[in-house]
Amino acid sequence: MKSIKSLIKLENIGMNWKEDLLASFVVFLVALPLSMGVAIASGVPMDKAASVGLLTAIVGGIVAGPLSGCPLQVRGPAAGLAVMVALFIEEQSFQTLGLIIVIGGLIQLSAGFLGVGQMFRAVSPALIQGMLAGIGISILASQFHIMLDHAPPGTGKAFAGVINLLTIPRAVLHSFHEQGEQSAELIGLLTIATLFLWMNFAPKKLKLLPAPLIGILMATASTLILDLQIKFVPIPDHLSDAISWPTGLWLERLSDLSIWLGGLSLAFVASAESLLTATAVDSMQQRTPKTQYNRELVAEGLGNVVCGILGVLPVTGVIVRSTANVNAGARTRLSGFLHGVWLLLFVMFMPGVLSHIPVAALAAILVFTGIKLTKFQFAKILWRQDKGEALIYLATLCSVVVVDLFTGIAIGITMALAKLLYSFSHLDIEVREDRENGQTYIHLKGAASFMRLPILANTLEKLPANAHVHILIRDLNFIDHACLDLLVNWEQQHQAAGGELVFDWDALHSVFQRHAWGNGKQALF
Repeated sequence: MKSIKSLIKLENIGMNWKEDLLASFVVFLVALPLSMGVAIASGVPMDKAASVGLLTAIVGGIVAGPLSGCPLQVRGPAAGLAVMVALFIEEQSFQTLGLIIVIGGLIQLSAGFLGVGQMFRAVSPALIQGMLAGIGISILASQFHIMLDHAPPGTGKAFAGVINLLTIPRAVLHSFHEQGEQSAELIGLLTIATLFLWMNFAPKKLKLLPAPLIGILMATASTLILDLQIKFVPIPDHLSDAISWPTGLWLERLSDLSIWLGGLSLAFVASAESLLTATAVDSMQQRTPKTQYNRELVAEGLGNVVCGILGVLPVTGVIVRSTANVNAGARTRLSGFLHGVWLLLFVMFMPGVLSHIPVAALAAILVFTGIKLTKFQFAKILWRQDKGEALIYLATLCSVVVVDLFTGIAIGITMALAKLLYSFSHLDIEVREDRENGQTYIHLKGAASFMRLPILANTLEKLPANAHVHILIRDLNFIDHACLDLLVNWEQQHQAAGGELVFDWDALHSVFQRHAWGNGKQALF
């Protein structure tokens, strides 16, 4: 039976190879600039950044791609992990980053084999979006300075995100007086303008050409034509020079609790981001089976173990490349695998091309990406739907920017748990008498759990014996067996005393319809 299924899968790949081939080229063109830019944003030493970013994307395509649980999701270095990785490099050193990634990958593998992939989807969307918005602002703040060809002033300092953000106006003013920075600023602005114009006004027939690639081409051509004296991407003579193999330092650091906490944090954030992205990919198309979440964790866990051993960046599912893959018409996992192959061939046979790319252009792409990650319109929607969730979003965002990513996640999780506890323990009871109709209305809001049963029972016992009672539950989001049992028994006693109780059971269905978040088709990333 397994062999028959394998043959069917191979036949599907054979039938769709033309669509997958085209899609793989598109994704390759998207991944080329983004992978290098993310590596720079992640704090990788500049002499290795471009090669490390590309090697990570190669592993994401060639190693994780064929095993993926979401066939059309593309994996590689992600802007969503850049702030976390930069923190690891700053606190633990670049040589130790690989160990943290290996631990994170092993945790993902274990989670996938134990079948807990679905649990990662239980993370509050407000927390994830708040985290990504905070990361977006942090990336924008740091990369804006790199776009001007100088180091972010907050590097290595407490409250780095705030320092980088607040010093942007001064950096812009300073750039007007420095010839080199003027040129870098010009290239950065040209890249951002190209991205915006291409994404909004490019002809439909040319939309397959990704905006980041067009931006890089425009910036590189302008730099060479004008002979601008700015920083370019340094490229090692050999791709293998970017690999950092495990050393004896790993054995020394294995007993360090911070290393294990780092691996756990990486596994949590990478898995949550990737699985939510997979859900978004599922909502974009109906060409492939829905995501197998445990298989996806195993694929990415294996990819991260390989990345850790090579000493490059962690891989996770990324929405920009995945969206490009879907829109380009991909049908199977072959497209994601082939994009890794094209990247490998490119860096093996055409590495010199990369050395002509301005660092300012890559930083500008990350500035643009940071702006898109904020998604402040999500906060507006959230505020209208659930102010408690909106507060979780804002608290997570501010904590990530002001303190660091770990603190932001911890605060977000704490607030989400506190809101959950409040939601399942809070019950408002409003009693209103309509003397004209002889009716007593009891309006229940919140959660009718056993913890609030004494208050509900006390309210019912105070009603007159012959009262005509109507219980309104349209604003009730939970009721447990204890409260249901109380209402059923009290109804019997009340009717025996000459009273009447009306309980709107059908309203429970509309309660869940109204409180449901979104329509299931909204892309979360």
